[in-house]
Amino acid sequence: MADTDTDAADADPEAVVRDYYDAVDAERYDELVSLFTDDVRYERPGQGAITGREELREFYLTGRPLEDGSHEIHDVLVDGTTAAVRGTFSGVQDGERVEFDFADVHELEEGQIARRYTFTDRDEV
Repeated sequence: MADTDTDAADADPEAVVRDYYDAVDAERYDELVSLFTDDVRYERPGQGAITGREELREFYLTGRPLEDGSHEIHDVLVDGTTAAVRGTFSGVQDGERVEFDFADVHELEEGQIARRYTFTDRDEV
């Protein structure tokens, strides 16, 4: 991730979202949270929105139902400051091995993820 505000504003959306998946898979949550704006909003169908960095950090530390997994990125499509990602997640959910496809949309502001939307065929992620 970029070191200065100027560099952050010029950050490549594809690089930022790839950094996100690398950080979540490696459980580097401080690095992960730093990729998001202070007032981030993360929406998942059928679940309440996660708002703000602290709530996002808490979600990854204690509330995320997925664990011990990794994301395989198939496509990243960028339009301006929006990146759409299609991939497969493999890991553990509720003690059982799972593998499922996902689509995420990341909207960036000044080089950080401001809004994130996740879509899967699972009830909860």
